Amino acid sequence: MSAFAAAVGALFGDPNVGRDAVYIADGGAPVLVRVVARRADAVSDFGNARLWSETTRVDLLVTEVANPRPGDRLEIDGDAFLIQGEPVRDRERLVWTVDLRPA
Repeated sequence: MSAFAAAVGALFGDPNVGRDAVYIADGGAPVLVRVVARRADAVSDFGNARLWSETTRVDLLVTEVANPRPGDRLEIDGDAFLIQGEPVRDRERLVWTVDLRPA
């Protein structure tokens, strides 16, 4: 394991950074995972206007979720979400970033 992978694992394991969640692949069994929230909202440009919108974006460890897909479900603190759009992996291929919408 590289030093970077160890640091990422420590961040996810830190109770101040990572949170427990349940990942359920479409048609699969529930799996306990750790997530790290990325950003609570987004600002987008649309012509001359700037639009603000709430987003839910989290990181998942590749070692815990090998292939997240749109439509897969995440339950965080009793709230249910569906993955929307294509998940994106980081440069080191250790972390997935997924956009969520309420289920």
